[in-house]
Amino acid sequence: MRSTFIATTTELLADDPRAALVLADISAADFRSAARRHPDRVLNVGIREQLMIGVAGGLALTGLRPIVHSYATFLVDRAYEQIKLDLGHQGVGAVLVSIGGSYDASAEGRTHQSPGDVALFDTLGRWTVRVPGHPDEVAPLLRSAVRGDDAVYLRLSSQANAVGYAGADRLRVLRRGSAGAPLVVAIGPVLDAMLAATTGLDVTVAYTHTARPFDVAGLRELADRDVVLVEPYLAGTSSAVLGRALADRPHRLLALGVTEVDLHRYGDPADHARWHGLDAAGLRRSIAAFLPVGVA
Repeated sequence: MRSTFIATTTELLADDPRAALVLADISAADFRSAARRHPDRVLNVGIREQLMIGVAGGLALTGLRPIVHSYATFLVDRAYEQIKLDLGHQGVGAVLVSIGGSYDASAEGRTHQSPGDVALFDTLGRWTVRVPGHPDEVAPLLRSAVRGDDAVYLRLSSQANAVGYAGADRLRVLRRGSAGAPLVVAIGPVLDAMLAATTGLDVTVAYTHTARPFDVAGLRELADRDVVLVEPYLAGTSSAVLGRALADRPHRLLALGVTEVDLHRYGDPADHARWHGLDAAGLRRSIAAFLPVGVA
């Protein structure tokens, strides 16, 4: 996903005079040639993430379309106040593109982990949040974001599903259960683990790469009573959204994702997925325990 982002951004800088790129050292070497060609629109502020967002806000006020890039923990957690003020309060948009995600950079320790990034954007209200599950989904989502003027967060991951679904703005049904079967929704790169976890279960499986705005109409069309939501970030991040969408009908919701526990461990992403119960075996246990008797 990161390589696709770099290639697509380089093309956008050449093709779209509105496109600008703001970095805080991360990936700067990959954009060295683009910076030489477009020195007025490729800016590396050094390890100053708050300044990076402030510069993006200034560029947006001049009519440019800034793409801002770093690890999620630096781009969102560290610079949250500047996102709130320099973008939100000023009423301008930008395209924030993160890498690292929840625990992609687990070998770097807790400083490089950001499972709460999407939840932080929910406090700001007007952000579109895209969570691609495959590299093929990245370029169309990025190009669409740069064409607009709104606030967009594109959350990239080193983890990926086997197949991409570029048109999955709405919930896309990949496996349909019997009438009234529980609905299981996967967002982004947790799809493959969830498909493996639900093999042989009478459930409807749906996928989306768009966390915000969530496809409420699709949810209401597909959900009968029992809903399982699997997200690659903090568990329960979308619970309020789904709860409001289904408030007028009896329902049960199981929200799975990264737990709130600071594991104090390194390991690789597969280790962390297992420790948080987001591998196929862990998801199977959680989903089977939640489903009505006879479904599992």
